[in-house]
Amino acid sequence: MSRMGDVLAGFHAAWEFESDSVLIRYERGIRTPKLFQALGERRVPLDAIAGVTLTRGKRGTVVLRVEPRPGADPLMEAAAGQLKDSGDPYRLVLPADREVLAEYYADELRSLLTESGPAERFLVEPPKGPLSFKAYDGKASFDGRTVNFRWFWTGASSAKWKAGDQSFSVGELNGVEWRSPEVFEGHLRLLRRDESGAGAAAQADQDPAAVVFGLGYGPVHESLPFAAAVLAAVRTSSPVAAVSAAGPRRDPADIAERIRHLGELHQAGLVTDEEFSVKKAELLAEL
Repeated sequence: MSRMGDVLAGFHAAWEFESDSVLIRYERGIRTPKLFQALGERRVPLDAIAGVTLTRGKRGTVVLRVEPRPGADPLMEAAAGQLKDSGDPYRLVLPADREVLAEYYADELRSLLTESGPAERFLVEPPKGPLSFKAYDGKASFDGRTVNFRWFWTGASSAKWKAGDQSFSVGELNGVEWRSPEVFEGHLRLLRRDESGAGAAAQADQDPAAVVFGLGYGPVHESLPFAAAVLAAVRTSSPVAAVSAAGPRRDPADIAERIRHLGELHQAGLVTDEEFSVKKAELLAEL
């Protein structure tokens, strides 16, 4: 840019233009989209940008937008085009009387862009961990190395209870599938390297490698950064052996509650005698 450190402030965000990047700082406030607040700030290298547009917005505004290169940003890769315009972190909405200034910065940015086409690796930093969120049927957590799903007895299907809580090393994974909670059947599914395709074809509420969303569960500002962080970790990892089924010792009260629920499923005919005995033995072995 002509002057390093120039700042262009708009609604909900301010862009600081530097010689090799654009630093986007999102405001915190009741009217600021929750996804922006969750992101805080993002540094977008110029080589992660494919183009710049300036268009007329609604109600006397103009919109300055940078177009990230495909494959450059894990957040946008995970979103897969499902974000609404109001939740697009690459849009800066400005009053119409700042159109001339916005056009100046758009031209300056365009003059500095040298890359195009898909990026070979992620160039924008993923959201920082550890991360967690509550889905409808369980709690998902990620510490940078392992994704854990812990099922809720009030929402998880019998198939997930039979399978038990799940842990996935990023080395076991091939990617993630995020379906926005703002559409029907939203979910986060982990795609495993050794998956034959049958798992991905299963309904998310029956797949132990997926958590499902619902009203108030898995909101965009929590589940999308989570999916992006996992995707970024997967892309930079190498395959490793599957994690052991033996995990840390569990809270006895938690084990007792799970056995009680397992007994309810057994009495309701949703779990066979053999399945009940095997799963009960597995739970007791975790004490």
